[in-house]
Amino acid sequence: MKYTYKLFTICFALLTVSACTDLDEVLIGEVNSSFNGTEPSFGTFDGGGSGPADAVSSAYNELRNAGSANHGGYWSVNSVSSDEMAITQKGGDWYDGGIWINMHRHTFTSTNGPIKDAWNQQYAAIGACNTALADGGLNADQVAQVRALRAFFYFRLLDMYGRVKIVTTPGVDAPQATRAAVYDFVESELLASLGISSVSMAMDLTSSPLGTSRDAYRINQFAALGLLSKLYLNAEVYTGTAMYSEAAIAAGYVIDNGGYMLCDTGCSKPNEGRRPSVATDPENLEGYAAVFAPNNQGNPEIIWSIAYDNVTGPNMNFAQMSLHYSSQFTWNLQSQPWNGYSALEDFYNSYDVADKRKAANFIIGAQSDYEGSVILDYAATGGDLELTYTAAINELEPNASRKGGARLGKFSFRQGQLDNMDNDFPIIRLGELYLIRAEGNARAAGDWSLAATDVNTLRARAGVPAMSGITADSFLAERGREMFMEVTRRQDLIRFGKWGSSWWEKNNSDVHRTVFPIPQEQIDASNGTLTQNTGY
Repeated sequence: MKYTYKLFTICFALLTVSACTDLDEVLIGEVNSSFNGTEPSFGTFDGGGSGPADAVSSAYNELRNAGSANHGGYWSVNSVSSDEMAITQKGGDWYDGGIWINMHRHTFTSTNGPIKDAWNQQYAAIGACNTALADGGLNADQVAQVRALRAFFYFRLLDMYGRVKIVTTPGVDAPQATRAAVYDFVESELLASLGISSVSMAMDLTSSPLGTSRDAYRINQFAALGLLSKLYLNAEVYTGTAMYSEAAIAAGYVIDNGGYMLCDTGCSKPNEGRRPSVATDPENLEGYAAVFAPNNQGNPEIIWSIAYDNVTGPNMNFAQMSLHYSSQFTWNLQSQPWNGYSALEDFYNSYDVADKRKAANFIIGAQSDYEGSVILDYAATGGDLELTYTAAINELEPNASRKGGARLGKFSFRQGQLDNMDNDFPIIRLGELYLIRAEGNARAAGDWSLAATDVNTLRARAGVPAMSGITADSFLAERGREMFMEVTRRQDLIRFGKWGSSWWEKNNSDVHRTVFPIPQEQIDASNGTLTQNTGY
């Protein structure tokens, strides 16, 4: 067997979003063999750019700056606090003052840095929306788009913190609103953008200032309805009043009228991560895997997405966040990964072996380089030098295995990739709307069997048998398998009453942790206009 030995340095855990801990580099190993042939070179890759340039671009650009797909803010806080994944402490690596351990164990406090960053990210984005609206010069469609976009950022704040300030004018402060009032604001803004007073089977969207053209980087009628369906799905958590029928109606309208289609057999993209010398690497990514590929622009399933591009649209870096340092040589990454995030074993094992989503979502097992040679990791302990990702993780802290845990592969990687990725991140996609319609109908009628048709449509795409006898628990598990890494799991666990349950290395069941604390820094600077959430 041929082995490849590589020279690499360990970049210790991040303390901030964009910088490594300022520690000395550790030299591991030496270069004493090379590729069989010439070193690989990669042609120009079209990542689709950072979206259209128009009067509302500055507001939409904030989607990339709001922690949507990078380390340290919105995505990280929601994902690491769920039962999907963890950031383990690997000796001196990734301790970061215990912030990620506390996040996973639900012992976070109001001084947690990422919780503060997620707050600031959303308000910075809201500020850009307010500025765009105040500056004028927008047509009716653009005004409706920015109001819906601003509502999306407030939806995030509503979900995470509950009681926040509804600021709509640049430079003008506002009082802290109740969670119900924030919900009402988000709903009213989305309804206004659609030109309707309520969602119903008989709703007429002909007066909506939003259009129906299918530009995934802009909000159209179907994207706004998709946002409403997500809001209504969680309405009972936010206000105590269920809106499940409305969630199903909004989702169903998009499914039936939007012209979007599930990416299934025949819907494919060239596999930009393929290694020509490795026979197991497919030439194309098809179906579910194609939805999240580096070249997923124009995918027929995506209704609204965030435009990422490795040069002009940064801040998606899942490869850096999750992969082991030496996995750099599998994809010829421009920079060494950070070896942080990994999936929890129970979540990984919740998939059937034959589930196509399992193969697409996770990276596991023995790892090899561009030519298929086994990668050796001289940082390994116990004499096992081969880089092999295991489903099991020995512990959360203080000395978690550097190879423990399946790695996050849903947003797949490309050869020669820079730190910033090209994959567009779906905010609204058809697959989730099937799940929202299924759950909304089931909950409204008190009959989970009503979810079967939509759930089994997605399972058929995944190549697994249809479900029968669906229960709330089995539906939650299925939703988790479909929506991994798409920042819905925390909402789902709360909605299904599972947020206080125990999972690997997490036992805290504090009821008040269904919302995060208001950042202490914001309270201190508010002159008494912000008060803390109960329990913190």
